[in-house]
Amino acid sequence: MRSEAAAQLGGLEMFVSAGKGRGLRARRRFAVGELLFSCPAYVAVLTVSERGSHCDGCFARKEGLSKCGRCKQAFYCNVECQKEDWPMHKLECASMCTFGQNWHPSETVRLTARILAKQKTHPERTQSEKLLAVKEFESHLDKLDNEKRELIQNDIAALHHFYSKHLDYPDNAALVVLFAQVNCNGFTIEDEELSHLGSAIFPDVALMNHSCCPNVIVTYKGTLAEVRAVREIEPGEEIFSSYIDLLYPTEDRNDRLRDSYFFSCDCRECTTKEKDKEKLEICKLNDPPSAETVKDMIRYARNICELSLDKMGAVFEDSNVYMLHMMYQAMGVCLYVQDWEGALCYGQKIIRPYRRASKCICSQYFVQGNGGKACVAASLPQSPSALSLQQHGGQGCRRAEPKHYPSYSLNVASMWLKLGRLYMALKNRTAGVKALKRAIAIMEVAHGKDHPYISEIKKELEDH
Repeated sequence: MRSEAAAQLGGLEMFVSAGKGRGLRARRRFAVGELLFSCPAYVAVLTVSERGSHCDGCFARKEGLSKCGRCKQAFYCNVECQKEDWPMHKLECASMCTFGQNWHPSETVRLTARILAKQKTHPERTQSEKLLAVKEFESHLDKLDNEKRELIQNDIAALHHFYSKHLDYPDNAALVVLFAQVNCNGFTIEDEELSHLGSAIFPDVALMNHSCCPNVIVTYKGTLAEVRAVREIEPGEEIFSSYIDLLYPTEDRNDRLRDSYFFSCDCRECTTKEKDKEKLEICKLNDPPSAETVKDMIRYARNICELSLDKMGAVFEDSNVYMLHMMYQAMGVCLYVQDWEGALCYGQKIIRPYRRASKCICSQYFVQGNGGKACVAASLPQSPSALSLQQHGGQGCRRAEPKHYPSYSLNVASMWLKLGRLYMALKNRTAGVKALKRAIAIMEVAHGKDHPYISEIKKELEDH
C-alpha cells in the first residue's frame, strides 16, 4: 500500500471520484493562471514531418540542428540531447537505416516500443509517475469492439516488424492491454498554433478526469507537460481537463468521448445543454428548415467536411459550429496552397464569434497598444472568476460572454495567432499587432508568462 505522501503532488492528491474512478483533487486554493504541476514525458516521439526543425530529444524548435551520424534522420540540439535520447533512439536508428523509405511505424507503435524499453531499463517509478504509474493505466479492454481489436493487432504486427531486433516482447495478450492503455492515455503535443509535433505519455496528467467545463488546461514546454488553472480552484475541488475539442454540441462531444474513452460526460454543460442552441444556430428564414433537415445537415457536416459550404450555409448561420469547422478546413487548404488572402478571409469569419466586445472597466487587463491602451478583456474569453466583483473593486464587468469555447481556449489563441501572422505577412501591421496581443493574453494564462512561445511572439512584434 502506498503511503499518503506518495499519493500527493504539491497541493494535489489522488482520490476516488464518485462515478469516475481515480481522480485528482485540490488540497489548497489555486488562482487563475497558476501552475498546479508539471510532468516530464515518460516517453515521447517527435512526428516524422517535424524532424530537422525540432530536436528529437527535447522537441526544441531551432535552426542548425545536428544529424544523427548513423541514420541521418534524427536531429538534436547538441551532444547532450543526443546522448540523453540514445536509449530510445537506438530502438529506431538501425531499423531506419535498414528500411529506408519503408520505415513507417505509427506514433502509437513508436510510443509503445519506447514504453517496453523503458519498463525494462527503469522498472522503478519515474518522475513522471508520482501519482499514477503507466502499469496502472486503464485499458478498457472489455469495451473494445472487433474493429478496435483488429487495429491493435495491426499495431502489434508493425511493432514486431520494425522493432524485432531490439525488444523483448511480452505475450500477445499483454501487448493488447498495453496498446489499449496507450490509446486511452496518450497525449498529442502541439505547438502554439496547435500544429502536431508528436505524441507522449504523461502518467500524472492522465490521472485527471474529463469535463466539458474544465478548470485547468494542459500545455507543453518541449516534452514537459504543464497544468494551469483557467479559473479559481478551491480546496477539495476535483481537477478537470478536457480530452476533446469543446467546439461541438453535447451529442457530438459525447459521441467522441464514447468512441475514444468509453464514457459519457455528465458535467453541467452536458446536463443542461445550455450552449447547444447557440452552437447550432439556424438561418432566420420565413420558412424555417424542419428538424429532420437540420439533423441531415449535421450528419452531412460531420461526415463529409470537404464538401460545399454553400449547401450548409442555406441552413446554418456562420456562427454554427459545423460551419466554423468547415471554414477551418477551408482555411487549412488555403494555407497549404499559400493563398494568404483566402486564409485570412476564412480566419476572420471563424474568429468573429469570439470577438464580441463590450465595455470593460478592469484596468488589470489593459495592455499597451499603439499610441495608448487597448482593453484585451473586452474582446477575449475570460473566466468568471478572473472577472469577479472582488477583482473589479466591487464594480463588476460589462462584457459579453464568449461563444462555444471556455475561457482561455488554446483553439481561440491559436486562431488569433494565425490571424496575426497573416496580417503581418500581408503588411497590415495594426491588425496584426492587435491579433497577436490577443493571442498573448490567453497564452500568458494557459502557457505561463515565461513560455518560449510567448517570447517568440513578442519578438515577432518587435521585429515588425
